[in-house]
Amino acid sequence: MPKNISEVEFTIFDVETTGLEVESGERIVEIAAARMKDKKIQGVFQSLVNPEDRTISPGAFAVNQITQDMLKDAPNIVEVLPKFLDFISGSCLAAYNAPFDFGFLSAQLRLINRRLSEGLQIVDILAMAKRMLPHLERYALGFVANHFGIETKQSHRAFSDVQLTVEVFNRLYPILIKKGIVYLEQLVSLFGLSSHWLDDINNAKIAQIQEALDLGLVLKIRYLSQQNANFTEREVIPKAIMQEKNKMYLVGFCNLRNQERTFRIENILHLELGQKQCLG
Repeated sequence: MPKNISEVEFTIFDVETTGLEVESGERIVEIAAARMKDKKIQGVFQSLVNPEDRTISPGAFAVNQITQDMLKDAPNIVEVLPKFLDFISGSCLAAYNAPFDFGFLSAQLRLINRRLSEGLQIVDILAMAKRMLPHLERYALGFVANHFGIETKQSHRAFSDVQLTVEVFNRLYPILIKKGIVYLEQLVSLFGLSSHWLDDINNAKIAQIQEALDLGLVLKIRYLSQQNANFTEREVIPKAIMQEKNKMYLVGFCNLRNQERTFRIENILHLELGQKQCLG
């Protein structure tokens, strides 16, 4: 059975770092997280991290105001990350601009010969905001928070950013539900980073489309528009499955638009096999 979003425990996390480029060996200096379910906080995690042989760049200090003196007695990454992994266990990980935070987390885990669990799902709340609020001028966390009327003095410290992200996620939540995005697999398909999970979801959709092609059946789909974040119910006569630039597409005749259309498979929220196609 698909898992309803309201039943899922999410861990929203954020990191502060010595610099912006993980490829240059920059390190985490602070990590924070809030574990939540159905918009309610279940627990929090927060720790400074001693980066040992790395110093905080002037650019990073200008943002987070974390000094070397603040970090000298902090635990190192070997002590902090195992506790963080215990805290997030069994949850869906989420962050605002997740590729940045996840990139640093993954790099630091490699340094201590650890890794995230195979089945962990990761959701990017920035990508969610861009899709659900397509007409904003900017998508910085503070700007989106202001759009929702959330009062904030963003300090760019890990835990304050987590708190702000939790508020933004809670405002996006009813928009997701209204658009029919109610299951975890839909959320991860649209906004997820976990390639194995995404492959499994999209492969299942592709298998259903191929069955419709083989049997000459109409497809009933619920589709999320790339342009305006609205969803529509459509009946589609499938013609082909196409790949372009690492994205998979359904090509078919759309009865709603009365013309042949192309549908990005990851944006199909639901599909089911319909009746036999009427030929001639």
